Amino acid sequence: MSSQSCRRSFLKSAALGGSAISLNALQYSRVYGANRRLGIAAVGVGGKGWSDLNGVAASPDVDVVAICDIDSSEKHLGQAATKFSSAHQYEDWRKLLGDAGNFEGIIVSTPDFMHAPIALAAMQAGKHVFCQKPLTHTVNEARQMQLAAEKFGVVTQMCNQIQSHSAYRTAVHMVHAGLIGKVKEVHSWQGGTPRWPRHIPRPPGSDAIPANVRWDLWQGVAADRPYKIGMYHPFNWRGWQAYGTGQLGDFGCHILDPVFKSLKLTSPTKLTVQAPELYPESWTDRSTVHYEFPGTEYTAGPSLPVTWYDAAGATPPRESLGDVPSDYKLPNAGSVLIGEKGTLVIPHVAMPKLFPEENFPADQLPVIEGVNHYTQWADACVGKGKTTSHFAYAGPLTETVLLGTIGIRYPGDELKWNAEELKITNHSDAQKWITKRYRKNWEPTWV
Repeated sequence: MSSQSCRRSFLKSAALGGSAISLNALQYSRVYGANRRLGIAAVGVGGKGWSDLNGVAASPDVDVVAICDIDSSEKHLGQAATKFSSAHQYEDWRKLLGDAGNFEGIIVSTPDFMHAPIALAAMQAGKHVFCQKPLTHTVNEARQMQLAAEKFGVVTQMCNQIQSHSAYRTAVHMVHAGLIGKVKEVHSWQGGTPRWPRHIPRPPGSDAIPANVRWDLWQGVAADRPYKIGMYHPFNWRGWQAYGTGQLGDFGCHILDPVFKSLKLTSPTKLTVQAPELYPESWTDRSTVHYEFPGTEYTAGPSLPVTWYDAAGATPPRESLGDVPSDYKLPNAGSVLIGEKGTLVIPHVAMPKLFPEENFPADQLPVIEGVNHYTQWADACVGKGKTTSHFAYAGPLTETVLLGTIGIRYPGDELKWNAEELKITNHSDAQKWITKRYRKNWEPTWV
């Protein structure tokens, strides 16, 4: 294909905007009149929750009417209470939902293990949901989130907000326009070193619980354990199996998103993981996950290999990267899509790069504008447009990521996956990790 015809094809695809993703009418049945303001509640308002709350609150259609956090300090409930002074304040999300009459949508920005328990209860109460990534802590929870969104007809959005960035949107359109042809294989990676603990034993002993922290409420559905200063709340929970999903869970729903979106992937058929043996309670410090997906209209064959790498300094083997020149410095995190007509590098987060460069003159490639991921959800809740990371899309993406975290527990074992039956068909021990036990009287209500 000539560069001019590539450009014409690209522009035709770009003109379609987000129309490649469509939803059934049920998901948008619970919307409100154009002149009605949307009452919003937020659970978890410190850290990422603070930016999520402010992102949604930027919509002119939104009123923040309730805020909830187990930590009353200035960096958590305190700053939110100051900015949104008319909002009702809660420390227990169950009480917030018990007073649910004054809001229509909820932001869930808690640690991973509490996403589904809160979001499921909210959807069952008829609330629209904006939820942090990864969507859930287990594969079963991810499927339940999809089912609940469909059943209760609510507007949903997972906060993998980079999906709406110009860089990722441009990369998706490059694939849809056929610039690199059908895709033969994909390599994705995260080479950073997280600040949270990994590959360590649980620290012994306990520390005094600060007066500003409701540790009992923070633990939620998880088994009780002693409080340790700086080890779990407010940030380091990501490295612990009981609360977070490790490096793959933390970044997979970002970095694999443009791969899923551009190639229209759904569920893998099998996977194999290379990783060191896990400590009993913390996540590994490195892994390589080999997925195999069914082919789609954008892939070259009946199946597609996708490989994920995470470790300090991790990148794919240079010999696996198609047309990428040996002197090109790979980004610290991102994806490489190897096509029949060229290779696409999708950095995390920067504009995509096409190789061989001489086939893709940069001045002839348009840039797709970004959109606001937060206000997109608020807009959809009041009947203006649709979300692009709704749970029908984000659920399968999250299931794939979390299947990788199961594979980390069984390095070297091939796990065969039947998505329809929600079953690892050849490994009964691995199957038990599809779900988990919940603390008594905290069990979610399933759909």
